[in-house]
Amino acid sequence: MAFSCTAQGFILLLTASLLVVSEAETVVGGSEGWRFGFNYTDWALQNSPFYINDTLVFKYVPPSDTSFAPSVYLLPDLWSYIRCDFKRAKLLANPTQGSGEGFEFVLNQWRPYYFASSGHNGFHCSAGLMKFFAVPWPRWN
Repeated sequence: MAFSCTAQGFILLLTASLLVVSEAETVVGGSEGWRFGFNYTDWALQNSPFYINDTLVFKYVPPSDTSFAPSVYLLPDLWSYIRCDFKRAKLLANPTQGSGEGFEFVLNQWRPYYFASSGHNGFHCSAGLMKFFAVPWPRWN
């Protein structure tokens, strides 16, 4: 009987520890925010790993007469990401949604997420700077 209670307690403790989720909120680009001229592939490599239920925050300056504001797209696959092909991409945030507190995106599945900006007719992406991918991992606390 004592073994049974101990085993049940261990299983309960193990199950509870697996359910503990400690999500992180990360500003894409850190203090640089989401802007043209910054290498987000390098940023993602330096700030990974990301975990399931982490939140990415895209902060950027809205458009003005002198600048092209970025957008945030989720590209459907690696090929679209490599080619900066936005035909089947999903617009996550338009050029005005990143101002203030920014736009939040939760990495809620274990799969690759391909992010890019189509700003300035796709030049933001094709220049190789305003795109990155993240593959969030499960947390095993």
